[in-house]
Amino acid sequence: MCLGIPGIIKKINGDAADVDFGGVIKKINISLIDNPAEGKYILAHAGFAIETMEKADAEETISLLLQLQ
Repeated sequence: MCLGIPGIIKKINGDAADVDFGGVIKKINISLIDNPAEGKYILAHAGFAIETMEKADAEETISLLLQLQ
């Protein structure tokens, strides 16, 4: 099973972006998604953004993941 984690794009530099995952900033490759922009939520897997997400969907997914702790 693969797990994608939602995060929010904070800064873009070419095909890479600093993405905030609940306070942890990671460099993520954004070349696979259309129209990446600062402030957009993305779903990341294995260092790549694989799709954009609506804010409500991202927040719901984050909430569900936090319940697993």
